[in-house]
Amino acid sequence: MRRQVVKLSAVLVTSLVMLAFSVTTAFAAAPHFISASASIGNGGVLVVSWKEAGLGDNQLIAYTVSADATATYVCVNGGNHNPSASNKTTVSGPVSASGSFSSGKNGNITASLSAAPPSAPDFCPNGQKTELALVTYTNITLTDTTNNISVDLGTRSSGCLLPNVTGAC
Repeated sequence: MRRQVVKLSAVLVTSLVMLAFSVTTAFAAAPHFISASASIGNGGVLVVSWKEAGLGDNQLIAYTVSADATATYVCVNGGNHNPSASNKTTVSGPVSASGSFSSGKNGNITASLSAAPPSAPDFCPNGQKTELALVTYTNITLTDTTNNISVDLGTRSSGCLLPNVTGAC
């Protein structure tokens, strides 16, 4: 009888220790964005940067950045002018970028992803080149697809990207 009580006690203690470790592990991984921002970089590219913590050590985390974009392109001649008001076109559509990053030994990730504006159609006459004049990104969203958490980053507009081109903006 005493031997059965000792075995039962040992099993109970082992079970409690295992439960304690599993509860600690469950609470250790609580993914959340500490910061996230969106900006427009060179060439009208949408750049989303963030820091996410609570990921656990050495975890590979997948991210997606998505947005709706509207880009206005103009034709620019050799004299650095947009010679005609009709030499402009606006292109709209969804843009996105994806990537995976490791949390390393500290359980957080600091990273960036970039998404290009929609491409311009071929519409400029010979002797003129197509240039991006302005771009707006709406509904900008960063998603940690591994843990299914997202953050909405709103809208960003470039303003005129060709201030030295007469008639571009």
